[in-house]
Amino acid sequence: MKLNELSPAAGSRKTRRRVGRGVATGQGKTAGRGTKGHNSRSGGGVRPGYEGGQMPIHRRLPKRGFTNIFRKRYAIVNIRDLARFESGSAVDEAALVQAGLVKGRRDGIKLLGNGDISQPLTVKVHCISRSAREKIEACGGSVEVVE
Repeated sequence: MKLNELSPAAGSRKTRRRVGRGVATGQGKTAGRGTKGHNSRSGGGVRPGYEGGQMPIHRRLPKRGFTNIFRKRYAIVNIRDLARFESGSAVDEAALVQAGLVKGRRDGIKLLGNGDISQPLTVKVHCISRSAREKIEACGGSVEVVE
């Protein structure tokens, strides 16, 4: 088998329908849009969520709760994830991003206490749980909370 002998599976490729190319094509004149009306016009059609004048679902359903637009979104890292760092090393945001533990833009990093740690580390994070702080300090490490 050679590259020039490859072909797509039968029925997997379908040519697109070219509308408005003459009456004989079966899709000429009005091009399958019907006659007159909003949907027949260029740029016509209803907005997303419009239900033909019926009260839309997003207005029929009751509204509950509150969304805090000032909420902080923290990247979560657990104690067990810090095992990959060498003893005595400084673990900050740059080190966590380089290790692949933190991805994307967040408001900060929060360290949680899931798992165990055996080597002493200097940890610099934005937020830390009590259990995580106790585990780091118990093995001789230190914690610094950055703003």
